[in-house]
This record gives sequence, structure tokens and C-alpha cells, in this order.
Amino acid sequence: MILKEIISILEEMAPLAYAEDFDNVGLLIGNPENEIDGVLVCHDALESVIDEAITKKCNLIVCFHPIIFSGLKKITGKNYVERVVLKAIKNDIAIYAVHTALDNHPNGVNKIFCDALELENTKILIPKENMIRKLVTFTIQENAEELRNALFDAGAGTIGNYENCSFNSKGIGTYMGNENSKPVIGERFEFVQGEEIKIEITFEKHFESKILKALFQHHTYEEVAYEITELKNTNQNIGLGMIGELKNPMSEKDFLHFVKDKMKADGIRHSEFLGKKIKKVAVLGGAGSFAISNAIKAGADVFLTADLKYHQFYEAENKLLLADIGHFESERYTKNYIVDFLRKKILNFAIVLSEENTNPVKYL
Repeated sequence: MILKEIISILEEMAPLAYAEDFDNVGLLIGNPENEIDGVLVCHDALESVIDEAITKKCNLIVCFHPIIFSGLKKITGKNYVERVVLKAIKNDIAIYAVHTALDNHPNGVNKIFCDALELENTKILIPKENMIRKLVTFTIQENAEELRNALFDAGAGTIGNYENCSFNSKGIGTYMGNENSKPVIGERFEFVQGEEIKIEITFEKHFESKILKALFQHHTYEEVAYEITELKNTNQNIGLGMIGELKNPMSEKDFLHFVKDKMKADGIRHSEFLGKKIKKVAVLGGAGSFAISNAIKAGADVFLTADLKYHQFYEAENKLLLADIGHFESERYTKNYIVDFLRKKILNFAIVLSEENTNPVKYL
């Protein structure tokens, strides 16, 4: 396969538009036109993973965390990041990272986390803002149905659990073409006045190019009148963290033992027990201290995340149990999900799950 073909599939799994602004996702190393012989999926693209890719004849590494996070001014091999970049380029190995693009996906990191804990009735903890846009266009009645359906097929018109959503209103449109025009209705220099349908339809912003392509292909006019605006509405199905419920409530201690077993955690740091049952569980894979107040506001009995500092445990405010299960541990099944997704999309092709344990944190 060609790398850009695989990238298209990866962006279907984790649209780059979902990523946080601070992040560095997508193709980090490599030429999109290169041919790919095999894909190695890992958590962190370290030197040992590059060696594994060489051994297993994989010239594309799909990693969760981006090995290049901030700018590189020199590549001399003085640190682990520069050494990975040098070795990857030397061996013609491409590297692609998904990180927060998959964090924010409704089936991504936090859904995987919830599924591992067998949580029910899950929903996004912090819905992402500025993800919804609205297209407004105008056409004749005879073209309206075809145009709407084309826009739906391109990804427009989904609101929560509903599809094919649009608003349509009738009005009077006017125009007059100049000497270079080729009007579908009327003649050059003729003032045309007729009934039109105004179509209003919302879409997630990463679908914009596909939607505009569909608009121009299926609109009957020579010149297509349209406008796109960014909406303030949050998308309830995209965002960071998740909250769900246990089928059967547990004591705090039993629940943490349950988490330790399910997430294969070597240790869990937690705030003071409050002496109440755990039913409602909030999770955020990776560093999630910024979401403590969101978990409290959502009524969670416990918030599971990672990388909590000493003073942040005080922020539990005796309102919920706060638990740090480890950064790697909270995201440990992500690479398995990526492998499963790619294997379903790309048949009879080498999609390999890395055997390297890249967790840098060790426990006595």
C-alpha cells in the first residue's frame, strides 16, 4: 500500500481535527507517496521500537504518543528523540502519531478505558468546542433532494443520535448573468426571479472539504452561492474524558483493586477514602488533573486518571475519590484498538502489534 492510503484510514479512525491545539499528530516522519510493506503499532516510538520494526520488516510505525512533540532545531543524536528520528530516517521508516486525535474520539482512548472497566451508559466528560459548522446554500426545488442526500453522504446532517438533519425554507432568489455567464435557468443579461430552497445543514469541521466537493458536484447552478459559519455549540460526542456507571456498586477499596486488576496497574495513588460506594466513574487517560472539577461537577464518585501532583489530591475536596493509576496503564489498551481497527480496514496486510514495553515508570 501507499502511505497516503493508510493515512486516510488512520484519519478515519482518529480525525486530525479532533486533536488538541498543543499536540503534534499525523505524519511525523516519511513521504506520503512511499510504498509501505508493513505497519508496526506501538505506544511510544522509541529506539527499541525502531529496531523491532526493522526486524519485522515494517516501514511504518503508528504510535500513540508523538515522538516529536516540540520543535527540533538540531538532529545530532544527543537525546532519545533525536536518535529515534535519525534511525527512522536512516532506515526509511515512517512514523505517524494519533495521540489527542484519538483521545477525543467517542470510540477512542477513554471509551477503551471505560470498556476495560465494564462501564455502562458512558458519555463524554468534557465536550469539545468549536467542532461544529453550518453550511447554508440555495438551489431550485428540483435539485434540493439530490443535493441534500449528497451532503448527507459526505458527512453532514448528524446531530447527536440523529442523522440526515437539515432545515429547508422557501424564498425568492434573483440573479442576472453577464456576458461570460452560462446560466442553467434564463439567458445572459436576463433578470431571473424564481422560487428557491434554502438548505441549512450542520457538520463536523473535518468533513468540510468532502462536503464542499459534494456541494459543487451536485448543485445545479454554474455559480454556487453558499456560506459556512462556525457554531458555538459543543459536540456532545467528541471530547476528553468519559463518565459511566458500574453495573453493581463497589466499596472504594474493592473498586481500586478491581481497577488495578483490569488495567494491570502496579500501584494506585489515591486521595482519602470517603466511606461511600462507587457507582459513577469518570476516567481520563493520560495526564488529566485539569478535569478534576469536571468530574466533580458531573457527579462522579471516583475520577481515574494519571500524573497527579501532590497538591492536586487536595482538589478532591472530599467530594469524590481521586485515583492516579499511571499514565501508561490508563492508555495501555490503545495500541490493541489501533491494530484491531487497521486489520478490519486493511485485509491481507502486515499489521503488527509491538511487543516492546515502553512504559518508563517502574515500581519496586
